[in-house]
Amino acid sequence: MGAGHGHRLHFHGHSPVHRAPAHLKLLALLAFMLVVVATPRDWYAAFAAEALLLLGVVALSRVPVRYLAPRMVIEVPFAVFALLMPFIAHGPRTEVLGLTVSEPGLHAGVALLVKGTIGVLASLTLASTTEPQDLLRGLQRLRMPDLIVQIMGFMIRYLDVVTAELGRMMVAMRSRGCDPRSPRHWPTLARAMGALFIRSYERGERVHLAMLSRGYDGRLPSQGRS
Repeated sequence: MGAGHGHRLHFHGHSPVHRAPAHLKLLALLAFMLVVVATPRDWYAAFAAEALLLLGVVALSRVPVRYLAPRMVIEVPFAVFALLMPFIAHGPRTEVLGLTVSEPGLHAGVALLVKGTIGVLASLTLASTTEPQDLLRGLQRLRMPDLIVQIMGFMIRYLDVVTAELGRMMVAMRSRGCDPRSPRHWPTLARAMGALFIRSYERGERVHLAMLSRGYDGRLPSQGRS
């Protein structure tokens, strides 16, 4: 309960992007991603223009590339799938670097990789330039249902608590000779994840009951005053 409530993606700064209202940044991200997703997969010039626009926003935000690059690792599963598409897709074949691959799969894989990279970088840029509470207030201004905003708020508030508990469980497992990275110990890791889920669910139930006992009626007091 004593964990910090800031999130680890935020990069403290005073750039124009940092100062922009959160609800406008959310709308800009939504519109930008709709354009990126709607871009035909063979319009490489459009992808280049979208990437340059995004890099311009990153430069304006003054968030270092070395800060964003390690956090792009979340894209790895999508990148692996995109790299496999030319080999597993059907259709006319073509040769690339001495390898025979599916031409439709090659185009689809490149488009997926480009769109995924742009999407992840755009989302990280928003997260690194906007405090979590500002994001929640921005969602409120955009008339997001209160219940969804509350759920997201509690998720942010207790994410560090659950992460810290997971870290303690990993330390306990290693102290008993269990390596979570070893496939031989994956069943033990799965049971630990199940226990963590149950503990988190029970904590959520206790928090909800505590809120009800204090007069919670579906709206938080701060929301009623805003």
